[in-house]
Amino acid sequence: MKFRFVVKEIVGSGSGEPMRLIQDLSEITAPFPNAVITIGNFDGVHIGHQALFYEVIERAHAVQGTSIAMTFEPHPLRVLKSGQAPPLITIFEQKAELIERSGIDVLICIPFTRRFAAMTARDFVRDILAGKIGMKVIVLGEDYAFGRNREGNVALLEQMAPELGFEVVVTTLVRTVRGIPQRISSTAVRELVQAGEMQQVCKMLGRNFQLRGTVVPGRDRGGKLLGYPTANLEVQNELRPKTGIYAVTVETRFGHHLGVANIGYSPTFADHQYTVEVHILDFHESLYGEKIRVNFVKRLRGEEKFPSLDALKRQIAADIEQARRILTVGTLGACAVEPGDLRDQVSTGRFR
Repeated sequence: MKFRFVVKEIVGSGSGEPMRLIQDLSEITAPFPNAVITIGNFDGVHIGHQALFYEVIERAHAVQGTSIAMTFEPHPLRVLKSGQAPPLITIFEQKAELIERSGIDVLICIPFTRRFAAMTARDFVRDILAGKIGMKVIVLGEDYAFGRNREGNVALLEQMAPELGFEVVVTTLVRTVRGIPQRISSTAVRELVQAGEMQQVCKMLGRNFQLRGTVVPGRDRGGKLLGYPTANLEVQNELRPKTGIYAVTVETRFGHHLGVANIGYSPTFADHQYTVEVHILDFHESLYGEKIRVNFVKRLRGEEKFPSLDALKRQIAADIEQARRILTVGTLGACAVEPGDLRDQVSTGRFR
């Protein structure tokens, strides 16, 4: 299975070259030099995942080796427990971009099938990790499990390491972050997104939560009826924020913009149709058919049913002014974390 998209050539802090994306193990014709690898689903690519990547990069740099992340598509639960898989935080395209931004040299995405799931953990380590990839170091979280029936774990890796000639590194970096009561995890991120707690989400992700999609024709109420034109988004993402009104930033081919997003059912009009609509401040270009990205900074309020159009218009104006104040005083920059900054904070333990 191949995934059709273009990975942006973001030069990271690994080898200095654009990340190589491998989508089939047959593409690997020889082991990588001094391969240092980490494995996981990496949904959300939160700061815990990023800490693993930086550990991999630093160890690869020390031995003039190759930093590698391995992931799976689709999510294993989609194959093993159909209907029980959680909504993904990031689509694969964004996940690959974020991993590349960390500076990883190679991303290996293994198509996850029932046949692959049947492979024993020992065979996976011996034949794929050590044999095909040439693994010399593996970096994992302390509770990571893999292989058939999750029989692979740190103990198994440490048992096989002397025979196959690799080192096992177990890291507990970035388990929590200040101001967040629960452990950093993809599950915790999902719960916070669904609760509309975007500032807490940003602390866990090191960036704002993002929806991606294509602008499609909507009901055209925003422009003609209310005087505030909106981009109606056909969203790619599975995970959606709690319904309500949000201060957002918007990325289009015209640049970066400030905006207000409305997620939900427009109760004032009582048509019960779920939409994601974005009013971009001080913007007058046509976006129909364009792909845009919406970054959620703060939830302003829940959806309300207003007694009249005039009351709704007054509230929209107030929402826009509130969003403008939030977005122009550095809220976005205050909660976003650049990769280099995160590496410094990981190394000093300031996130622990």
